[in-house]
Amino acid sequence: MSGVNAASTPDKAELRSWLPGYLALALIWGSSFLFIKVAVRELHPLYVALGRVGVGALVLAVALLVTRAPLPREPRVWGHLTVIGVVGVAIPFALFSYGEERVSSVLAGIWNATTPLFVLPIAVLAFRTERMTLRRAIGLVLGFIGVLVVLGVWHGIGGAHLTGQLMCVGAALCYGIAIPYTRRFLSSPQASPLALPAGQVITATIALLVVTPLVAGAPPAPTDVSLPAVGCVLALGALGTGLAFVLMFRVVRMAGASMAASVTYLLPIVATVIGVVVLNEELSWYQPAGAAVVLLGVAVSQGAFRLPAGRSGAPLTSDDIPQDETVVSRR
Repeated sequence: MSGVNAASTPDKAELRSWLPGYLALALIWGSSFLFIKVAVRELHPLYVALGRVGVGALVLAVALLVTRAPLPREPRVWGHLTVIGVVGVAIPFALFSYGEERVSSVLAGIWNATTPLFVLPIAVLAFRTERMTLRRAIGLVLGFIGVLVVLGVWHGIGGAHLTGQLMCVGAALCYGIAIPYTRRFLSSPQASPLALPAGQVITATIALLVVTPLVAGAPPAPTDVSLPAVGCVLALGALGTGLAFVLMFRVVRMAGASMAASVTYLLPIVATVIGVVVLNEELSWYQPAGAAVVLLGVAVSQGAFRLPAGRSGAPLTSDDIPQDETVVSRR
């Protein structure tokens, strides 16, 4: 379970085997920002995150019972699941909840779209599951220019609104670490597609069960929480964590880490439509403009647009990639 062998490389997967799950992820996770926004109006952000992973863990536990899929037994695997559960689930879920106390659900969805900008350099430099090329480097530069546009840096930065945006960026960074980590250590075709997400959600739940009461105090009384808020937490857990994590592991294993991360192309579109239509949220012109630049950069880095012949796939020189790194390409 330490990697993907040549016979099972994700690029050999047929499109129809992972595309339906990919599109379902976009719809489920794109609507999650609406559910978070409604829930944090009444609940502490940590309790929103805890409720989400707790419900998700129950959904995955039922799925394990139905399919009779066993949880992993190896301590090493549980060590990796704990890392992913904390870094890739508990922390980003909490950060997005904190962030949406300060920014709109639409803006949170836009910041989520920066995830691939973190995935690629981390996959190249830390986990060696991707290969850096000139095209990808140009895409990263474009993407981070888009980040500056979304921030509206010419207005000056500061205040609670910036804090909320930085929390959302921090959540995207956590995903950027967890996705290639998953590909590197937990992409074995022998592993159950249900057991792995269940394990990481269980470890995230345990972590938040310890931290949340210490930070947020006692949980609210059930009579103090409205049905819409409860329904949003249940939807976040059952769909955005339970079902979606099964789909995400499948896409990562069959299509690769970068392709799985590119689902964020669609999330800001779904989040924007839902936020504007349902919550009547407004955006400054430069925020969707910056999001478009971010997505353009991601598209270039993913190969959706090609540079002139002979240059698009040229690897960076030895000055760009450390000599002591063995660069591994999934292609």
